[in-house]
Amino acid sequence: MQRPLADEIRPQTLDEVVGQRHLLAPGAVLRRLIEGGTEANMVFYGPSGTGKTTIANIVAERTHKALYRLNATTATLQDVKDIIGDVGTLLAPGGVLLYLDEIQYFNKKQQQSLLEFMENGKLTLIASTTENPYFYVYGALLSRSTVFEFKAVPPEEVKPAVLRALNIEKERSPLPLEWEEGLPLQIATACGGDVRKAVNAVELLSQAAQPKKGTLFISKEDAAQVAQRSAMRYDKGGDAMYDAASALMKSLRGSDPDAALHYLARFLEAGDLATPCRRLLCSASEDVGMAYPQAVAIVKACVDTAMQLGLPEAQLPLAQAAILLATAPKSNSVVEGIGRARADVRAGRTGDVPRQLQNVHADTTGFDNQQHYLYPHNFPGHWVDQQYLPDALKGVKYYEWGENKTEQAAKAYWEKLKGKEL
Repeated sequence: MQRPLADEIRPQTLDEVVGQRHLLAPGAVLRRLIEGGTEANMVFYGPSGTGKTTIANIVAERTHKALYRLNATTATLQDVKDIIGDVGTLLAPGGVLLYLDEIQYFNKKQQQSLLEFMENGKLTLIASTTENPYFYVYGALLSRSTVFEFKAVPPEEVKPAVLRALNIEKERSPLPLEWEEGLPLQIATACGGDVRKAVNAVELLSQAAQPKKGTLFISKEDAAQVAQRSAMRYDKGGDAMYDAASALMKSLRGSDPDAALHYLARFLEAGDLATPCRRLLCSASEDVGMAYPQAVAIVKACVDTAMQLGLPEAQLPLAQAAILLATAPKSNSVVEGIGRARADVRAGRTGDVPRQLQNVHADTTGFDNQQHYLYPHNFPGHWVDQQYLPDALKGVKYYEWGENKTEQAAKAYWEKLKGKEL
């Protein structure tokens, strides 16, 4: 059976690795560690197809330890025990180098079983994960390891790998293999920074190439069909989802409607309506707030409409909400005000509710049958000067007027009515 092309052309040296210049450029820390034959425990964190397994293989080649491989999606605690059982035997006289792929799928007990042998140096661990290791890797194991973050490979760095794959397929082809101009860059761009995905696309396109005047021809149209949706990284509940959600929220806050629509489109393409709806609703109060109080009602209507319509029609009300929030005036006076108030409550700065604000049942205690509460609607302007905060917090200011037109108009109204500076 023929090996997959992506595995066949896997780099054997650091100089052949595509991307990760921040880790592997001459003088970079990881490169120096590898070239020095390090036996340090490491965690490789980043999206798939960015070279984590390749670099782990290169590290293994430079050690004198027996190499074991496990994939945490299928491995069991017994598999770990079997490997540890080889430590110090003729099977692993110099110790064990364990490459553990997808470590996030190991539970706490499985991860803990490695600690003793990592501590005494008999086992060197290289673990890889596509999820944030600070959330998924046991703290004691993480403290004994160095985390290196891998990043999606930019198209210009993927392109040489695509060309290499195309040339290999060209040598194998029973007929001359040709491709449309611009195809390598198109594949490199569509792979979303995943080199393995790009090479797999080349292999698939070569197998499906159409005969044309005595040659096999790969068109950009074929490449577009193969690469459809592949450029987008999305894993519900994973880092990619939370990164996109964070980017959507910050784009709304930053008043960039184009960026907001881009990140919204990622969720729509993934079929996820719940996540962007939640962020849009939150932004209406957190980032627009009192600068345009009606925004929350409009966004709620857009979200309700989207959930009733479902995809693809849901894209329209959600896009409307995103554009509204991104172009609306901004104020964070709501989040700042409630934040200050909750900070006082958490710190125990509360005090008794003023007598005049207590519930009517307080009149039956026998201590004082008069609340002395002043009903604001009985006074001009529906306002009367009266203490509402507890004595311990008298005079405290939580809400600060925003600089926008709406809040400044409200401020001017109340300054005139109350006859004092607010």
